[in-house]
Amino acid sequence: MGLLRQYIRLPLILLSFLILFAFSGCNNGEPRNLQLGAWRGVLAIQGQQLPFNFEVTSKTAKSYQIHLINGEERITSEDVRIRGDSLFATMHIFDTEFRVHLSKNEMNGVWSKTYSDGYIVPFKASYGKKFRFRSSQEPAVDVSGKWQVSFSKDTIPAVGVFTQEGSKVLGTFITSSGDYRYLEGSVSGDSLFLSAFDGEHAFLFNGRVSGETSIKGEFRSGTHWIETWHATSDDLAELVDQDSITYLRQGYEEIEFSFPDLNGKTVTLNDSIFESKVVILQLFGSWCPNCMDETKFLSTWYNNNRNRPVEIIGLAYERLDNFSYAKTRLNKMAMKFGVNYEILVAGNSNKDSASLTLPMLNHVNAFPTTIFIDHRGKVRRIFTGFHGPGTGQYYTDFTIDFEQFVDGLITEQLSDTTLIDS
Repeated sequence: MGLLRQYIRLPLILLSFLILFAFSGCNNGEPRNLQLGAWRGVLAIQGQQLPFNFEVTSKTAKSYQIHLINGEERITSEDVRIRGDSLFATMHIFDTEFRVHLSKNEMNGVWSKTYSDGYIVPFKASYGKKFRFRSSQEPAVDVSGKWQVSFSKDTIPAVGVFTQEGSKVLGTFITSSGDYRYLEGSVSGDSLFLSAFDGEHAFLFNGRVSGETSIKGEFRSGTHWIETWHATSDDLAELVDQDSITYLRQGYEEIEFSFPDLNGKTVTLNDSIFESKVVILQLFGSWCPNCMDETKFLSTWYNNNRNRPVEIIGLAYERLDNFSYAKTRLNKMAMKFGVNYEILVAGNSNKDSASLTLPMLNHVNAFPTTIFIDHRGKVRRIFTGFHGPGTGQYYTDFTIDFEQFVDGLITEQLSDTTLIDS
């Protein structure tokens, strides 16, 4: 009945297609071979076409991989199953899936968020096509450089960073709560088109460039989100101080919590493993691509620094209030990125609900948020968001700042320990 209710809410044309697709998935004939190489996919969102590129490779004759391509990034999904002339592919670590009908050079089907009732997006793909947006005109403008950006639904300004070669554009938008990761697109005449699809988020930007100094456009995300944006060319464009957005309420100096780990055992900061150590708290979710970027960074850093007096605790806020569900998602993420630090199930991804779990904070404004605690248990810094590898120099600067700050906290710990021992 749950599946039927989803279908009832869908437009009649899509409903008819899904019914045909469901029956085609019952084909018990010989599995269809999947064409290896470049594909161009299109998601139909909000009456617009969101293009993205992917590549299909094969480990064995019947074992396939799908690699989502956004700029320099490739996100690999190995859970690809073919039954007759139907394909089912789970996207990387995310709880999303493609369900498509295969022909020799085409795919037709849907992309869905499994955890979200009724979140179904029509999808099609064509084999052998490597372009993203089709440019009908030669570029009349160059958007390379730095831009101060305002989004209509966000009062805090953002920064855009782009490079353009010919008509092709790479770059991203960086906000106080994170970044839009690897965007790729093109310029046609005086129009800019950008998109990204990472398996969880589907972003589509368009804009009209005026005199190479101003851009006005629209941003669409997924099935519902739409807002306008305006950018002004500015080599000095800056973000707000991300250390000042989330902070301790007056009267608090410490963080307290009691959450279960992935085996159900309750963990607190008073546990002996954290005693007299620097602790980094990562507020994150397995559904969050920015959190994915931070987790890759933190996991590598922690594995290289485990012999030092420092611990990382991931406080996970998942899409569903269900421990078993959260455990499954988080175990998959931990295995994918080699996470060896503690992960706790802290609550729901709704920011207001997350804030209630840590009442000493003014608010949980973004995932991820990183809290740095010294060896005495005092909160020394709260950083909102994460500058991922898609931000270029911002990512490099972040990693240097992170390492220097944590090194300073560890130096304090070692100094105090030496004084006590002497």
